[in-house]
Amino acid sequence: MRQGRVILADTHPNVLGGIRRLLEAEVETVLMVTDEISLRHALEHINSDVLVADLSLPVSTKTNIARELKKNYPRIKIIILSIHDDSSVFEEVMASGIEGFVLKRRAAIDLIPAIREVLRGNKYISPDVNWGP
Repeated sequence: MRQGRVILADTHPNVLGGIRRLLEAEVETVLMVTDEISLRHALEHINSDVLVADLSLPVSTKTNIARELKKNYPRIKIIILSIHDDSSVFEEVMASGIEGFVLKRRAAIDLIPAIREVLRGNKYISPDVNWGP
């Protein structure tokens, strides 16, 4: 049974299309946005459960996107997609209170389990993240 409403935010339409195809069989609804204005509109007007956002999505503030989104939209569960696997980036993003961190190179493997876990109220971190718990 498909469950969950997901917003995908990335500036690369090809990436969005690939991720959307991956998720369509798993989730109830997938909405794609490619910029901050569209993302904010979607978050304010569409009742979504999970936001999957590229860490590099440009935002108008100087804080990182994870911190900005979690502060302004605390009820939505956020999974950050990133090309960065080093501990400093990971720790800064996780300190913002987001629920998941998925490496882009592992999105095809990790994204569905990440969405399932955050919908259950758990955190998800791609196994290849270099953070050493």
